[in-house]
Amino acid sequence: MLAYAVLSNARCAPVQLVVSAGAKVNLVLEVLGQRDDGYHEIVTVMQAIDLSDRLTFDPADTLELATSSPDVPVDETNLVMRAARALRAAAGIASGARITLAKQIPVAAGLGGGSSDAAATLIGLDRLWGLRWPIERLDEIAVTIGMDVPFFLRGGAALGTARGDRLESVDGRPLAFVLINPAIPVSASEAYGRVSPALYTDGTQARDLAGRLGRTGATRVAAALYNALEKAVAPVHPEIGRMRAAALAAGGLGAAMSGSGPTVFGMARSFEHARQLRARLTRGSWRCWATRALRGPAIRVRTITRERLGTGHGR
Repeated sequence: MLAYAVLSNARCAPVQLVVSAGAKVNLVLEVLGQRDDGYHEIVTVMQAIDLSDRLTFDPADTLELATSSPDVPVDETNLVMRAARALRAAAGIASGARITLAKQIPVAAGLGGGSSDAAATLIGLDRLWGLRWPIERLDEIAVTIGMDVPFFLRGGAALGTARGDRLESVDGRPLAFVLINPAIPVSASEAYGRVSPALYTDGTQARDLAGRLGRTGATRVAAALYNALEKAVAPVHPEIGRMRAAALAAGGLGAAMSGSGPTVFGMARSFEHARQLRARLTRGSWRCWATRALRGPAIRVRTITRERLGTGHGR
């Protein structure tokens, strides 16, 4: 369950919400086939990680989005604005907010950064506007924004089926990873567009790992890593193969591309091992991070309030 600070009471009024939006990796991603609606049927094991964006929400009369990242739009194409407008319309209110987005998760990288930001927006504005909707009601909006958004409303580890939006919670474990990103964006539509029927599988690998993830050591998790999209994307983006080989040569227990790529993650024995791998892999245009699995929420909220007399901070 998600825990939040209370936004208001008899003595406090909200001034600002600071929300951390974690990324994810796909430990296994299998494609079963193409659906009648144009999407692909998948089975995937997703794990939230602590590489995160930060969103700040301030009360305002209108909806505004600002970011210092030049490659991030602030118009209606940004999932943050889509989520904010969708929530406001569903609630039938005219409230606004000034949203400031500080990006750390790379864009179009297979790590779910945009979807996590959208989930953070739904949770943040739900609290800022005093709606207090249950996660199940936010889900109805989340799935219209992106297939990964419902996962980020929860976090931890999950088995995703259908388009990835039907979720079953999975017992996780304290895993650590090194992430390697070549600063080359790859869109999900490009990745799925390159999937051929030869890459279709039956979902057994994902379901098997989901069933034993919580009681399996890092070495066995590493041996189970698989991503059908990697096989589709790597031939046209050879940097993916080079990053994967480098992660293994540096001492990673296993390596795979996450989501639609091009980020590659290497499995580490511990967080300290992940930091060692990062030091060995940082080079040229590659960006690297040492990260840990989040066994709790992917979206974490801190409330800053002003008391009637003086200034204070919420939890």
